[in-house]
Amino acid sequence: MEPDVITEPVGALAARLAADALPAYVYDLAELDAHAEAVRAALPPAVELYYAVKANPAPEILRTLAPHVTGYEIASGGELAHVHRAVPGLPLAFGGPGKTPAELRHALELGVHRVHVESESELRLLADLADALPYGRTGRAVDVLLRVNLPAGEGALDGAALAMGGRPSPFGLDPDRLTACLPLLAGRPLRLRGIHAHLASGLDAPAQLALAERIAGWAQDLSDRHGLGLTEVNIGGGMHVDYARPTERFDWAAYGKGLAALADRHPGLTLRIEPGRSLTAYCGWYVTEVLDVRHSGGEAFAVLRGGTHHLRTPAAKQHDHPFRVLPHDGWDHTWPRPGVRDEPVTLAGQLCTPKDILARRVPVTRLRAGDRVAFGLAGAYAWNISHHEFLMHPAPGFHYLGER
Repeated sequence: MEPDVITEPVGALAARLAADALPAYVYDLAELDAHAEAVRAALPPAVELYYAVKANPAPEILRTLAPHVTGYEIASGGELAHVHRAVPGLPLAFGGPGKTPAELRHALELGVHRVHVESESELRLLADLADALPYGRTGRAVDVLLRVNLPAGEGALDGAALAMGGRPSPFGLDPDRLTACLPLLAGRPLRLRGIHAHLASGLDAPAQLALAERIAGWAQDLSDRHGLGLTEVNIGGGMHVDYARPTERFDWAAYGKGLAALADRHPGLTLRIEPGRSLTAYCGWYVTEVLDVRHSGGEAFAVLRGGTHHLRTPAAKQHDHPFRVLPHDGWDHTWPRPGVRDEPVTLAGQLCTPKDILARRVPVTRLRAGDRVAFGLAGAYAWNISHHEFLMHPAPGFHYLGER
C-alpha cells in the first residue's frame, strides 16, 4: 500500500533518524505551502478560504497556511487562545456545538470575526454577554452566522465519511427553529451576516457542489422572504481525502469552477469554505521502526514502535492506513533478522489491545525487523486526536521541514 511518493527531504530525514528518535512525525512545509497555494488558485477570488484548525493546530502548520487563507475556523476556547498567539491578526470564526459562557466572553473580548451560533439558547447567551461588554455599551455589533441543519435530499450524503447534518443531529438549528430565532436579534448587539451549514465530510467535488447549491439557494430564499439582506454563506468543509487511494486528490479545479458559477447566480452572497483535512493531510508522515515480525495462526504480524496512541486515524476511521516500507540496513543483533517477503502482513503497535492496528493483511514485497515504515496522509487528525497517555510510551518526535 503506497501513499504519495515521499518527498526527498522527508525520505532523507527518515533514513538518518536513530531508532531511539522514532516514532516521529515529519511534515514537509514546502509541500504544504505548494498545495495550499494551488488550492487557493483554483478557487474564485471572491470565495473566502478558512482553515479548520481542528485538523492540525501546530503553529508551524498555521504559519505556513497564513499567506493562502482568509482566516481560521476555531471550535473551542483553547483553539481561540492558541491561534490568537500563533498567527495574530488574521480573522477567526468561532464554531462548535457547545460553547461555554467563558469561551464566548473571551471571543468577544478578542473581537473574533464571526460567531457561528448553533441554537436559540446560545443566541440568547451571546446577546446577554455582548450587552455586558463594550459591544453593548458602544453600539458595536457582534457578527453572527446561524448554523442550520438543512435536509440534504435523498442520496445527497451517500458516500459521506461523516454526516454532520441532513438528519437528526446535535449540530445547528432545524430550519423552522432558525426562523424562530430571527426576532431575538432585534434590539440586541448582534448582527446577522448569514448562514452556516456544514452537512457532511468526505464528499467528492460534484457532491460538495450539489450541497453548496442547496445551501446557497436556501439562504438566498430565507433572506428574500424575511428582508434580511444576508451577505454570507459558509458551506463548510469536508472535502474528500481517500485513504484507500492516496494518490487521488479532491478535484479543486472542478470545485472552484462550480463555486464560481454558483457565486454568479447569487451575486449578493459571499461564499466561504472551511476545509481542514484536505489542506494538511498530504504534508505529514508518521515514521517508525519495525521492532519484530512474527507469525500467528498462519498470518504475519509486524510490531512497530508507537501505534494508534500516536496515530489514531486508522482506528477512528476503521481503515488500513497507507504506508511505505523504507528498507533499513541497521541490524545489530546476533540472531537472524525476522521478516516476510511477498506476503500479507498486519502492522500493529505496542499497545496491550488487539485494536492497536494501523493496517491489516496488506501485501508487502519485503519487510524486516529494523526497517522503517512511513505512514502517509498523517498531516491531519493524527497526533492531535490520539490517546497519548495510554501505557505511557514516549511521545513521538516532531520535525518541520522547509519552514520559511
